[in-house]
This record gives sequence, C-alpha cells and structure tokens, in this order.
Amino acid sequence: MMKNKKGIKLRLILFGLLALGMIIVAIFADKFCPFDPLQQDLNSAYLAPDGVHIMGTDAYGRDMFSRIIMGARISIISTLSLVAIISIVGTIIGLVCGYFGGKIDMLVMRISDMFLAFPGLVFAIAIAAIMGGGVANAVVALALISWPKYARIARSQTLAVKNSTYVTAAVVIGDSHIRIMKNHILPNIWGPILVTAVLDIGTMLMELAGLSFLGLGAQPPVAEWGSMMSTGRSMLQTCPWVVLSPGLAIFISVIIFNLFGDSIRDAFDPKLNN
Repeated sequence: MMKNKKGIKLRLILFGLLALGMIIVAIFADKFCPFDPLQQDLNSAYLAPDGVHIMGTDAYGRDMFSRIIMGARISIISTLSLVAIISIVGTIIGLVCGYFGGKIDMLVMRISDMFLAFPGLVFAIAIAAIMGGGVANAVVALALISWPKYARIARSQTLAVKNSTYVTAAVVIGDSHIRIMKNHILPNIWGPILVTAVLDIGTMLMELAGLSFLGLGAQPPVAEWGSMMSTGRSMLQTCPWVVLSPGLAIFISVIIFNLFGDSIRDAFDPKLNN
C-alpha cells in the first residue's frame, strides 16, 4: 500500500509539472517562438523539417514550430477557460438545486436532461454555426452543452451531505443558506468535481480543435492547432508535417492532461488512502 501511495504521488508530481510546463509555455508563448509565427515568406513555403525550421514551414513560409508554440496559447488557455466556466457554473447550479430541491431542482434537471439527450459535439456545432466563427463563440457553444455533467455531480454530492450532522448543526445555530453551502457543503463535494474537471481538459481540447477544424472556431491566420490542421489537410500526402505537427501537439497535450487527471483521481481514491 505504501508503494502504491508513493507511486501515485510521484506520478501526480511528474504529470503535474508537465501540465504546468505546458500552461507556462502557453502563457508566455511569444517568448519561446524562434520566429514570428505570422511572418510570411513565400520563398520558404513548404520547407521540410531541418536544422533551422525543426517542424518545417507552411504554405506561406511561416515557421511551423513557432506557430505550434503560439497555438498553445489559444488552444490550451481557451480550453482551461472553458473547463473553468463549465465546472464553476455547473457546480453552483447543482449545489443550489441539491440544497433547496423542489420545483427549481426539477426544472433545472429536466433542462439538463434535454441537453444530455443530444450528442454533445453535434449540438455544439449547431450552436457555433448559429453564432458564427471565432474562439469565443466556440467556447460559449461548448459551455452551453457541457455544464449539466457538473450540475449533476454537484447535486448528487450535495444530496449526500446536506443532511449530515455538521450541516444540521449549522442550521441550528442560524447560519444563512449561502454560508452553509459555501462553508459546509462545498468543501466536502469539490473533490469529485476537481477530478472531473481535470479529466475533461483533454476532451474539451479536442472538441475545441474539432470546431476550429470545421471552421467554427479560430479563424486563419490565428495560430490554433485545429485550424492549422484544417488549413493544411490538403497537403497531407505531399507535406505531411503541416498536418502532423499540430496533430502531435494535440496528442501530447491530451495525453499529459489525461494522465494528470488520472493521477489526481487516484490520489482522491479512498481505497488507496486508508
């Protein structure tokens, strides 16, 4: 058991540092780019990877490595913002519904059932198409269809703890509903929500990239991984690095965040903490 705990802790630290490293690169992307990601040089179009351009160049002679790094700013920061929005909004809705119950709970849960009845990405595509292109609209579209999962988790956890002794004691001494939810219920239900949110990062990253690939997210010349794959897809056979480079960035990012989420989930597993 001690070995298991030690292994989980080491994995949590390792993948946590990798995830943090990717976030730092995304925030300070312009400091890490060896070339201007928007600078065009048609004489250098479609250069294969070499010692100067380690990931080659695209149709406009722009350095792919620089665009991959700059694309991390849009792809990763947008994904983290999306996950933060849906987890916070969903948690608040679920907490309120679980605590008060009644008609509000019934109405909101039926609305969430309606959202969950549709395939998520298909629904997001429809919403994004109505709203028009752009990263912000893609984030809003995915947020509108992704909050019910967190609402249901928060609601079920709230129902499990709202009749606990410490909550009853808070009611007896006259604590307000907001104070009870904030100080007594939320601290006891955030674990599963945090794990779900971290595990959702990889999924949301791919869905945002998917919307951009379809032309419903980031628009050229903005460096964004899904949009870059869409722009270069016609050159897959002749200049594969134009598509494979952003695809590799998505793959590595999803793997790191998923493994980080798995490590957090294992760390919260009560069977391994007894």
